[in-house]
Amino acid sequence: MILTRRRRNVDIQTQVYPRVTVVSVQGRVDSSTAGDLEAALQKLIEQGKSNFVLDLSGVEFLSSSGLRVLVTTLKAVRKTGGDLRLAQPSQRAADAINLAGLDVLFQSYGDREAAVASF
Repeated sequence: MILTRRRRNVDIQTQVYPRVTVVSVQGRVDSSTAGDLEAALQKLIEQGKSNFVLDLSGVEFLSSSGLRVLVTTLKAVRKTGGDLRLAQPSQRAADAINLAGLDVLFQSYGDREAAVASF
């Protein structure tokens, strides 16, 4: 199943697999769009999903608001025994994550298939 949510400057697509949910994010994740990503992830958690791959290959900008969403989602899913892993983050997304010192929190994979297979 693929769900698409497009608002403002961010596009969020969701693919649900038996053991993992892939959330692909494209565009800018900033103070005006981070809430959309957070709402999409929260809805999936409420539906009982706990293992996530965030495909960040299409992220053009990742602000501190976006980083907060990643960290709060990671904490929420780990409380339920799940995990959040990153797939092919764009250079800008990777730079933001590394600069904030958050690279130690997330397992990151070079492609979506490797991230999905890691579960």
